[in-house]
Parts: sequence; structure tokens; C-alpha cells
Amino acid sequence: MLIIYGYKNCRKLKDIGFNSYEAQVYLALLKNYPSTGYEISKNANIPQPRAYDALKSLLAGNIVTITNEKPQKYIPISPKELTQRYKRQINTTIDFLEKQLPKVKENHLNPIREIRGYKDSIEKIKEILGTTKKSIFLKIWSCDFVQIEKELEKAYDKGITIRIVGYDELKTPYGMVYTDVINSFEGTPTTRQIYFISDDSECVFGNINENIVWTINTDIIRVLKNFLLNDIYLLDINRNFPEQLKYFYGIGLKRLKDKISNARKN
Repeated sequence: MLIIYGYKNCRKLKDIGFNSYEAQVYLALLKNYPSTGYEISKNANIPQPRAYDALKSLLAGNIVTITNEKPQKYIPISPKELTQRYKRQINTTIDFLEKQLPKVKENHLNPIREIRGYKDSIEKIKEILGTTKKSIFLKIWSCDFVQIEKELEKAYDKGITIRIVGYDELKTPYGMVYTDVINSFEGTPTTRQIYFISDDSECVFGNINENIVWTINTDIIRVLKNFLLNDIYLLDINRNFPEQLKYFYGIGLKRLKDKISNARKN
């Protein structure tokens, strides 16, 4: 069924960060909602475990919501809301690059370099971890975290301050760790973003399984650190006051996001 009505849509959803199962589940829900996990699996023609994995990811990204009835059913956000979210994210990124990239000079003081390929990206991160002396800020997926966990353990044993935000469930005894249950569109397990700052003096960021950017440019590091700090502040508040935030702002802070996004219209 999905192949008939959604092949091109599925491919385009993958282009903006969905994996294959997430795309199929979202399209199946658009055709028939609210639906149970079993119904979604059947309509999307995918195994139930994969359907529930995809639903878990889409719930975390606030792309679907869940009802309170039994059995639980799932409802997708509208296509318009989905595309508007991506447009806002892309426009924010472009605005940042337009303002910041002209300030970056390619010289011995403020280089900015692209590192291509997963293996070279991981090796660069390990190299930086080996020279870190004071602090680490890291936002990462768990499948990439395991590649550098030994180096983080060594840093932790040296007394280096470590703050980590995991895009998915990430368990480690090394440092202060949060799971990002609020932000939605910084990749999926197949298009994975990473942000890493060492000693407030060196950083890498980008899509780790394609290419990342390395720099010691102070302006970029400052902006990136503020981004990570604000993530941690919000996640700590959400950890301690989840019900209050849900009451005032809705699941995933939806009402707050809508308020800020629509500020110009009011």
C-alpha cells in the first residue's frame, strides 16, 4: 500500500532527516489516524518492532502525539506544521551562517576546516579529547558516543569537567548527562548531528556520518557554547518540573514554540 501512494513522499521525508521506517509510519498515519501501533504496522507494511521504534522517535520529536484511550492510538501533526518547522530550522541556520561565516578568516589564528567521512571525524574528535585539559561540552547520539567513550573515560579520570546531551537515551558515568526530549530536528540515527567543544578553544560540529567542521574561531565557539548551555538549562528545568512545563506549555513545549514562532503575526 505504502509503495503505491507514498514512494516519492517517503524519499523526500528521508531527504530532510527521517529514516525509512519513520517516513513510512508518518505516511501511514496521515492516511489513517488515530491508529494503534498494530494498525500502523499493518498499514505501513513493516514489522511491529520497527513500527514501535519509529513511533518512539517520532514521539520524541513531537511529530506524532498519543491519545489517553486504551489501546493507545497515535495522531500525526499536519503536513503543513511539519514543513513549517523545517523551514524555520533551515532559515535560522542560514541566517546564522550568513552573519557568522564572513567573520571567519582562513589563517593561522582562526582556521575553519571541513572533515569528511565518519572514520576521520571520529579520529579528529579522539585527537581533541586527548589534548583537552579543563572542560568538555558534547551533544551526541549514543551510537557515536560508544566510539569515543574510552577517551571520555580518560578525560573524566583526569578531573576534566564533562557535560553531555544525548539525542537519544545515553547512559554513562562520565560527567553530567541529559537526554534531549525537547528539540526535534537535529537528525535521526541515520543523519546524526554532533556538537563538541574542548576547553572553550576548539570545537567540531556537523553531520558526523557525512562531514563535520573543525575550528578554533572564537566567535563560532562562543555561539555554539551558548547553544549547548541553553539546551542544558532547559533540559534541567524539564527534568525537575516536567508536569509544570507540560501544563503551561504543552508536550514538547509546543505552545511556547508556537508563541515564539508566531510572534510577528500577533
